[in-house]
Amino acid sequence: MRSVPSWAGEVVWYQIFPERFRNGDTTNDPTFADLRGAWPHDSILPWQVHPWTSDWYELQPYEKANGRDIWYNITRRRYGGDIQGIIDKLDYLKYLGIGAIYLNPVFTAPSSHKYDQSCYHHIDPTFGPDRDGDKKLIATETPDDPSTWVWTAADRLMLRLIREVHQRGMKIIFDGVFNHMGVTSFAFQDVIKNQQRSRFKDWFVITSWDDPGKGTKFEYEGWWGVKDMPVLRETRKGMAPGTKAYIFAAVRRWMDPEGDGNSVAGIDGWRLDVADQVNHRFWKAFRKLVRSINPEAYITGEVIEPVNIIVPYLKGDQFDAVMNYNFMFITSEFFINGPARCPVSLFDNLLQNLREACRPGVTLAMQNLLGSHDTDRPSSRIMNTWSCSFSDKNSYFDESKATNPHYNTGRPDARAEAILRLMSLFQMTYPGAPMIFYGDEAGMWGAKDPCCRKPMLWDEMVYNSARYMPDGKVRNPAEAVAVNHPLMDHYKKLIGIRNRWKVLQKGDFQTVFMDDRKEIYVFSRNYEDQSALIVINNSDKVQNAEFRIHDDAKYLDVLNDHGAVVTSDRKLALRVLPKWGMILIRQ
Repeated sequence: MRSVPSWAGEVVWYQIFPERFRNGDTTNDPTFADLRGAWPHDSILPWQVHPWTSDWYELQPYEKANGRDIWYNITRRRYGGDIQGIIDKLDYLKYLGIGAIYLNPVFTAPSSHKYDQSCYHHIDPTFGPDRDGDKKLIATETPDDPSTWVWTAADRLMLRLIREVHQRGMKIIFDGVFNHMGVTSFAFQDVIKNQQRSRFKDWFVITSWDDPGKGTKFEYEGWWGVKDMPVLRETRKGMAPGTKAYIFAAVRRWMDPEGDGNSVAGIDGWRLDVADQVNHRFWKAFRKLVRSINPEAYITGEVIEPVNIIVPYLKGDQFDAVMNYNFMFITSEFFINGPARCPVSLFDNLLQNLREACRPGVTLAMQNLLGSHDTDRPSSRIMNTWSCSFSDKNSYFDESKATNPHYNTGRPDARAEAILRLMSLFQMTYPGAPMIFYGDEAGMWGAKDPCCRKPMLWDEMVYNSARYMPDGKVRNPAEAVAVNHPLMDHYKKLIGIRNRWKVLQKGDFQTVFMDDRKEIYVFSRNYEDQSALIVINNSDKVQNAEFRIHDDAKYLDVLNDHGAVVTSDRKLALRVLPKWGMILIRQ
């Protein structure tokens, strides 16, 4: 049993949804045929690649021609984001101070989100430089026989991306979707064709076969009832041997692409989709394989569940960490107004319970997020009032959809931005590895998916104003859409502070002071010879806070550049601006 990789707690993560990050090569843009097999399974109505800078809720002429509503059309949209686009913007990520990238699925699949994967061993041809040539190459393979696998142009471009990431001193992990595949997958298509005679019949949960004699039709279990995503079958012993062998071969391919036992050319780990729907036995074998290839590989799971369900995955034999949705729920309940808002003392208690549930080292590696491809943007979450607790995930996810007529989909105002700045301040100073969903730092806003997956904002592009609302009504006035440079500068400064001071990456945690009435929260981080005090004022007023510390010392406020803060008789007396804070480094 190996410990959590040392680098995992030192980095700031950046999550990229590839189809919406950057279109670096328009020659590989998807065609109508590339959508075949994806919901809503429309191969007739007009379609084209969607304009990157268009108003999100405005139907384009080709969409108006089909007579369908906004939600039907958003599902069909493709914007052309690709691997070249990510390569083109690596220097931007380096400029921000990003240390690791998590890519949403990149393997061949017909949807925009690519969780309906056709295979695990090829990058989607529409993400690479030779879409049609790649398809021809893939057709020459026996998909479940690794000895026949080829390297497509998209695959090789991905290897270049990995190389470019490593050259900049960053890490990169892939999204592993091993609980289901897509209906277009080679294995499922063979099952449809050959039924019980298919060598892949044990890969999926088949409930009945086509049998005219018995009067039965082919039926199978879809992931959460979604028939586009057939569930991969498991038994008490784990996955079917053929499924496991194929997945493990794909894991080896991307972690050691040169096949020489040197993992430097491969990815640095995996994010595992809906990991609680896969047997623990499989994940234990998965970890052994991953760590045998790269002892410093990072494994994180998506387990959006209470702590007691998460803990069994974090004992050292499965995952290093999880996407820390509980951190997101707790911070949202503290920082965002509404009935669910909790006082400082409860906030501290909830955080303590979350920290103490994990073994040492795990907390520092947890991916502390404020939003993701599955949630509303944090700035939009702040703009809304809530009738539910954020930790009631089902109610929260339902209320945060733009189909909810009460959800405010408008541009965040100054107050929302102030709260987001404070939330990100806490995120960057609290134990764990902060994770930014692409564009949050640029001021992007949006309801739960699909609206959190708008095309990334770039300075060199001119975007149409947001004139339309989800119901088709026109905003008056229209809202400007552009990069929020002051917010981006704020993120860059916070990331720079965290990257500079090891105490914010590796330090312990101690609660120093709490005041429920003033909404002041102070905690310390200590690591080797470094010490930091973080002060949070969650109120709307300037607050004076005075509290005792262990000794007399001089502190430098590295966030506000206000110079030194000096203790007197082991006391600190501070004046903290509303919805703001301090990062005090002991001199």
